[in-house]
Amino acid sequence: MNILKYKGYTFEYYPDDREFHGRVLGIRDVLHFTGVSVDELEQALADTVEDYLEFCHNSGKKPEKPCSGKFILRISPEVHRLAETAAKISGVSLNSFAADALEKAAREHVGV
Repeated sequence: MNILKYKGYTFEYYPDDREFHGRVLGIRDVLHFTGVSVDELEQALADTVEDYLEFCHNSGKKPEKPCSGKFILRISPEVHRLAETAAKISGVSLNSFAADALEKAAREHVGV
């Protein structure tokens, strides 16, 4: 997977059959773009985001923003203590431990 960014939006793209295909990550709206070179792909993704923002503005819709990577998680004190202990045993921060566990569980759930 290759990654490009534009105005806070993250895109993944795949070279396929002499054409690049890309999509925006972290939003439910579907933004897809193509190009036959990296330069054309970069222009296509910029045009796609600008068109999306203009469409949202004209239709009164608030554009979706990609996930920031930050969220608050509320857990019981017992689970907090267990996770903190496990992180220390693993030699990593609680944040790293939780992020790794959450990523593993999410990937298993969605089959990635």
